[in-house]
Amino acid sequence: MALRTRLATINPERTILLRGTVRPGILVEEAEATFSQLPNDVFVLRWLGLGVDMDLGSAMTAEECEILYQTCGTQSFGGLDRGRALSEMDEELVVMVQPFFTPKLNYTATPPAAMLTKVFWDEPGFTPIVTQRDLLSRSAKVMVYSYQEQGE
Repeated sequence: MALRTRLATINPERTILLRGTVRPGILVEEAEATFSQLPNDVFVLRWLGLGVDMDLGSAMTAEECEILYQTCGTQSFGGLDRGRALSEMDEELVVMVQPFFTPKLNYTATPPAAMLTKVFWDEPGFTPIVTQRDLLSRSAKVMVYSYQEQGE
């Protein structure tokens, strides 16, 4: 949710129409209906693995998040701007993850309730660009950390 809010500020025009609602162009793969192909010009978050460190005063969880995105460029330029479009998404992602933390919120309550700790993450590690015909894609991986709080 923090990244979605940040993206809406960085580029309010990067949106997706999902289930009849226009919202910022970022989605969590596991929380949406399956799709045969990733949507273009949208950030897709995929959770890869979980680890827990119990040797601390409070249990810390770490989960690897992969952020995938792709573009064909724009129709008005016949897709010849796809490199610039991908670079724009790279820049948006770099800005979106800064600062490298956000307050931890409990979204089971309405409105979301603030918790005592924060969620924080490392700098993104970018993969090389992949070219498939007219489509350019890339992903970035980020380790996300959080201390478990009472009741979680």
